[in-house]
Amino acid sequence: MILVTGGAGFIGGNFVLDWLAGSDEPVINLDKLTYAGNLDTLASLKDDPRHLFVRGDIGDRELVARLLAEHRPRAVINFAAESHVDRSIHGPGEFIQTNVVGTFNLLEAVRGYWNELEGEAKQAFRFLHVSTDEVYGTLSADDAPFAETNAYEPNSPYSASKAASDHLVRAWHHTYGLPVLTTNCSNNYGPYHFPEKLIPLVILNALAGKPLPIYGDGQQVRDWLYVKDHCAAIRRVLEAGRLGETYNVGGWNEKPNLDVVHTICAILDELKPRADGERYASQITFVQDRPGHDRRYAIDARKLERELGWKPAETFDTGIRKTVTWYLDHQNWVNNVTSGAYRDWVATQYGA
Repeated sequence: MILVTGGAGFIGGNFVLDWLAGSDEPVINLDKLTYAGNLDTLASLKDDPRHLFVRGDIGDRELVARLLAEHRPRAVINFAAESHVDRSIHGPGEFIQTNVVGTFNLLEAVRGYWNELEGEAKQAFRFLHVSTDEVYGTLSADDAPFAETNAYEPNSPYSASKAASDHLVRAWHHTYGLPVLTTNCSNNYGPYHFPEKLIPLVILNALAGKPLPIYGDGQQVRDWLYVKDHCAAIRRVLEAGRLGETYNVGGWNEKPNLDVVHTICAILDELKPRADGERYASQITFVQDRPGHDRRYAIDARKLERELGWKPAETFDTGIRKTVTWYLDHQNWVNNVTSGAYRDWVATQYGA
C-alpha cells in the first residue's frame, strides 16, 4: 500500500488514477479538499476497494501518524501543496502554512513511523516529495535549462515556500537518514486541471466567448509537461531512484505563453468552430503583467533519462490536442468545478 497526499488535486488525482489503472496496490489518499481539490476527478474510484479517501491536512500530525500506523504503507508520495503563483501574491500566509509548516509536520509523522519499522520494511520504505522548477528562479533566453545542481533562487511566495519544503526534505535525509526522493517538474497540463491555470482557463474562456487573458507581452517561456508523463516519471523515481537524490522532470517543450494560446485556439477552430465563423484568437486580450513574473523556465531532464531510462511519451502537439479534446468531452466535470468561488477569483485576478 502507498499513501498519497494531495491526491484529489490536479497532478495527485491523475497519479492516483494512473496508479490504480496499472496496479492493484491500494492507495490511501489524504487531501484537505481546498478549492483545487476535487473528488469529481476520482469519481471512477468511488466503489473501488483499492482506494481509501481521507479528508485531512498534512499539517495534522496526529492524523497522519494514525493513518501510517493503521495502514503501514511502504511509501508516501507528497503532492499536497498550495501551488498557484497569483494566489501566493495575494495571500502568502496559506502557502507558508501548507508548503512549509505542513511539510514539516508530515516529515515528522513519517519519521516517527519509519523509525519503528524493522528489517526489509525499513529498508524498502520511501518518501517522495513532488516539487517544482520554480524553486530555481528564472532564466534568460540564452541560459542553459535548469539542472539539479542549479542554485535555488525563488522569486514568488509560492516558489519560496516550495524551496523551503525541498530544503526540509533534504535536511531530514541528511540529519535523520529518512529515505527521501525529490522531483522538480516543469509546468504540467492535461485532464482535470483546475481552470485558473493558463491552458484550462484559455480553453474554457474561449468556449464561453470570454476574453483570453495574456499577461504582459505573452513571451514568458515555459517547458510544458503532459501530466501523465509526469506521473510515469514519479512511478519510475519511486521504483529506482537513488536515496537523497533530486530528479528534474521536464517535457522538452519550451513554448512562449502566447504561442500556447494560439495553438489552443487553432485546435478549437478545428474541433468546435465558433458559431459566428470568427477565429478564437480574436478573443486574445493582453492584461497587466503580474509582479515578479519569471521570464523563462526550462528543465534539463537528462539525469532522469540517463539514470532511470525515463523520457516523456508526449510531444506538446500530441499532449495539447489530447487536453483540448478532454475538456470538450467532459463538460460535466468543468461545470461542477467552475463554482461561484472560482468565478470570483477570476474576476479579482483578471478583471470582471
